[in-house]
Amino acid sequence: MATARFHLPGLRYNYPLNMFWISLLKQHPEYFRDVEIGSCFGEFPMSLWNGGRFSNHDQCDEKFIRMVIKNINDQGIPIRYTYTNPLLTENDLDDPYCNFCMQVADNGMNEVMIFSPVLEKYIREKYPSYKLNSSTCKEIKDVEALNEELEKDYQYVVLDYNLNNRFDLLSQLKRPEKLEILVNAVCVPGCPRRGDHYKNIAKNQRIALKNRKMPPDKQIPIIPWHCEYGDKNCLYTIQDYPTFVKPDDIWEKYIPMGITNFKIEGRTANLFSLIDTYCTFMLKPECIGETRLLLINNLVRAGVINVSKPRPSKWP
Repeated sequence: MATARFHLPGLRYNYPLNMFWISLLKQHPEYFRDVEIGSCFGEFPMSLWNGGRFSNHDQCDEKFIRMVIKNINDQGIPIRYTYTNPLLTENDLDDPYCNFCMQVADNGMNEVMIFSPVLEKYIREKYPSYKLNSSTCKEIKDVEALNEELEKDYQYVVLDYNLNNRFDLLSQLKRPEKLEILVNAVCVPGCPRRGDHYKNIAKNQRIALKNRKMPPDKQIPIIPWHCEYGDKNCLYTIQDYPTFVKPDDIWEKYIPMGITNFKIEGRTANLFSLIDTYCTFMLKPECIGETRLLLINNLVRAGVINVSKPRPSKWP
């Protein structure tokens, strides 16, 4: 039976959790199902090329970026930039921050998740050592079109989440080993606003970068976004969706079909929600409670989780 390769979200805010998780897997493999870590994906805020999740915080400094890339790569794990902004133009290709991030990780080990044909062409020409992956943002739902995408020069193609449990369709794919499954999509099945959400994020990413150079009274308002279809969802509210991938099915259904890559959504997720998600998908069921407690205690000792104690006072 093949090993399930999980791709973990986050290069900045989830970085401590992911490093602890990688260490836990190496130190206590007996707690885990048959898994390995395929990559840590995301971006270093605030990247113009970023897509999928909005980052509205100050940019990372050079030292931090170099440290994260080195520490993850030293574990034998690639980083994967999610440069899936759908609204990029030719003028955006010379962005100094994004090009710096690409240059620092240009060692033949790392990857880029891609959507824009403009950016894809640029990266293939300027950074040929990167492995490119095709984003789920393309929303490919046709079998013939999906087979065509799988034949292109991509390392992996991330499946549209609506097709996750369509085994009648998945059985028709000619290159299942290149497919990657998003196991915990919080969007409702068939969300009619998914594409518009990606565009809203792209517009706001550009606005946020402009605002960094402007005084507070001149800043452009962020374009509001409210989604009635999935904004409040988490691991425990999506398990009845036909798009949810049951952990047992990974080894009982997907892997026997030749599908071995699985992506966990959660770059901007609540830390405790993400811990539960990691535990649910990658741990042996009987080890979840013990391992979750071990992980949380390690995060507390490292100061990632701050547990405050009541201040002493006098009576009366």
